[in-house]
Amino acid sequence: MKLRVDVEATDGAARVGTVRTSRGIIAVPAFMPVGTRGTIRALSTHELSGLRAADGSGADVMLANTYHLMLRPGAERVAELGGLHAFTGWDRNMLTDSGGYQVFSLDPSVTDEGAEFKSTYDGSRHLLTPESAVHTQELLGADIQMVLDVCAALPAGREILAAAVDRTARWAERARMSHGRTGDQALFGIVQGGTDHDLRVRSAELTVALDFDGYAVGGLSVGETREEMMPALDAALSVLPASQPRYLMGVGDPVSMVSAVMRGVDMFDCVLPTRLGRHGTLLVDDGRLNIKRSEFAVSDEPVSTRCGCATCGNYSRGYLRHLMAVGEPAGATLCTIHNLTWMMDLMVRLRLAIAEQRISELAAELEISHASLAPGG
Repeated sequence: MKLRVDVEATDGAARVGTVRTSRGIIAVPAFMPVGTRGTIRALSTHELSGLRAADGSGADVMLANTYHLMLRPGAERVAELGGLHAFTGWDRNMLTDSGGYQVFSLDPSVTDEGAEFKSTYDGSRHLLTPESAVHTQELLGADIQMVLDVCAALPAGREILAAAVDRTARWAERARMSHGRTGDQALFGIVQGGTDHDLRVRSAELTVALDFDGYAVGGLSVGETREEMMPALDAALSVLPASQPRYLMGVGDPVSMVSAVMRGVDMFDCVLPTRLGRHGTLLVDDGRLNIKRSEFAVSDEPVSTRCGCATCGNYSRGYLRHLMAVGEPAGATLCTIHNLTWMMDLMVRLRLAIAEQRISELAAELEISHASLAPGG
């Protein structure tokens, strides 16, 4: 199912609008919370469904991970139980990663056939191929699925990056040929190439030639600086069709996100807000707040008076510090609720800034307050 961006307003290359899938509407720019195993860590699906940004909007997409779900509980089991939406109780859009990030993070044995992983759960061996990644995501019932790709850690030499581009392209062609047994699932191609601009252009050209339903830029926020990331992103975006959604994978720090939006990126995912929240670091308008600091022990203030989340509306900084200090799981949950709401509010601010032709002003604000966060968090 080929996806299109219905553009409502622009500010330079930045655009605000909607993407319609077979399941529903995604307002873009969009941040997609990461529910690796079918849920946001420390947060239930119904809690995620209830989160609301300042304008009343919620999260339109949740991301889940093919590698982990194919191992536990297994894609066939998920399919037997009605697919990811019925299984998790999430009735909005679901995007599944292909397992390509695990090619980067778990160092499997990679050949032209595919990637052979050792299970992180029981040590068993599993071969993931471009074809099986598509089939597995079809069983899971994703609304948007990703091709299996090769993500090289940075820094890397041109030979390594070129090999990853070539293998990703071959795998993408195989995935494209395998896709289509269920017409309501979109399949996104992925552009690789590291920080090499020529390789980024080449990878994008090879990917676009396969005519995917949408496009992602992968292999960034894996060791490079923000100054290295953005020119590589520019190179990829120069080829990707403006009419279709463009997704920057694994990037969720506010400065990088607004910089990418100004270049025409529509979708993001990252574990940043949930990982920070579980460790007591809260995103606020002027940067970050470590709730574990002793100065908050006697504070009866909310995390933010400007935030409309349930955490800020009901609990004090002193209470949150207490929960984190004694290791109560509720502390991680309440901090995660706040951070995800803050990210949703940021998307609202981005969409409004584009509509009002002031995206550069918002970028300057975020550069001052959040520059210390590295790409991806």
